[in-house]
Amino acid sequence: MKRIATIAATLCCGLVLAAAPVFASGSTAHKPTPDQIVTTLKEGNARFVAGKSTQPHTDAARLKQAGTENQGDHAIATIIGCSDSRVPLERIFDVGVMDIFVIRVAGNVVDVDEAGSIEYGLAHVNTPVLVVLGHTQCGAVTAVTSVVQGEKLTLERNIPPLVDNIIPAVKRAIAAHPDDKGKAVVPYGIEENVWQGIEDLFMSSPASRELVNSGKVKVVGAIYDVGTGKVNWLNEAKTGEILKKVEADPKRAMNAMAD
Repeated sequence: MKRIATIAATLCCGLVLAAAPVFASGSTAHKPTPDQIVTTLKEGNARFVAGKSTQPHTDAARLKQAGTENQGDHAIATIIGCSDSRVPLERIFDVGVMDIFVIRVAGNVVDVDEAGSIEYGLAHVNTPVLVVLGHTQCGAVTAVTSVVQGEKLTLERNIPPLVDNIIPAVKRAIAAHPDDKGKAVVPYGIEENVWQGIEDLFMSSPASRELVNSGKVKVVGAIYDVGTGKVNWLNEAKTGEILKKVEADPKRAMNAMAD
């Protein structure tokens, strides 16, 4: 079983942060709109790909702010991405200290620890955007794809329960692309795994569903290309379809608050 996220662990994750070059800091009431934030992330990635990163908010003045001010007045997005060393989130979006609330885990899966961290980023750091970010050549998706197709892998004991959330995504990818075999399925599985992460979050987090339904938060999926540095943004309408599906599922979690 995966460990249950404690409040202390979730708060600790809140220390990994950064901020946007375009917008001035201030209270959460003055944060950009979700659409403006997505544009800021896209512009930062474009600078990164072009080799024109500005690396904002990394000087001594910003560190002083971080030591004296509330991250909730600055962070504009919560981003869950893979632990893969090829996916340095602050760098690829060209942001700095107190700009993004970061969760990284192998396979960018959303289980208890990750869902709790996302809830903290959305509800307490008050970030108006959540990005679920997959990436090309994902080792976790590749391994699960091999196992689902019948290959036997020898893995350390804690890895299979870590990546079991990916299994439904890979099965959907195989079903949707019956002519593709072996590693040819992996790119489709990577995209399906992004959608699976969003579905897993909505199933387990009534608080996240409410924030999206109220218009306070936008959830978007994206895939980072490790060979080019480019973030490819997925169809935002798909998030709404997933949310609608979850809201009709009697198995969804209903109690937003801990007992």
